[in-house]
Amino acid sequence: MINEQDLKYLRRCITLAETALQTNDEPFGSILVAADGEILFEDFNHVSGGDHTQHPEFAIARWAANHLSEDERATATVYTSGEHCPMCAAAHGWVGLNRIVYASSSAQLSQWLQELDVPPSKVRHLRIQDVITDTEVEGPVEDLAEEVRQLHYRFHQQQ
Repeated sequence: MINEQDLKYLRRCITLAETALQTNDEPFGSILVAADGEILFEDFNHVSGGDHTQHPEFAIARWAANHLSEDERATATVYTSGEHCPMCAAAHGWVGLNRIVYASSSAQLSQWLQELDVPPSKVRHLRIQDVITDTEVEGPVEDLAEEVRQLHYRFHQQQ
C-alpha cells in the first residue's frame, strides 16, 4: 500500500521528470531508495541525444548492480514517474531489485500519446508484471498521474 513516504519519493521523481523536460528530454524521473529510506541514486531521461536506452530506471539497475550487494538490492525500492518499459523492467528483474512504485502507468502513457497523435512506440507498452515476476509493484497514483500527464503534454507541444 502506498503511504506518505512513498508519495514524497514519487514527488521527487516528478521533479526529476520536470528537469528532463527543461533539458528538452522526455519527462521521466526515477530514484532508488534503500531500506532505511536513504536516496541512493536518482536520474532522469537522457534519450534526446538519440540513445533510447538512456532511461533512468535502466541507469538505476546498472548503478545498483555495481554498487549494492544482492541483499541491499533485494530490500531497495525504485520510485518512478512512469511505469517501467519492458527494457527497464527486465533490467530491474535481472539485477534483483525489490519493490517498484510508479506515479503513472504504461497504459495511461499510451492513451496520452494517442490523444496527442504521437506515432506508436517501437516497443510495446507492457505492465511490469507481464515482464518480470516476484516483484512488488504499486501504482498508478491518480493525483500524481495527472501531473505526469501535464509534463508529457508540455513535452509534445514543444516538439
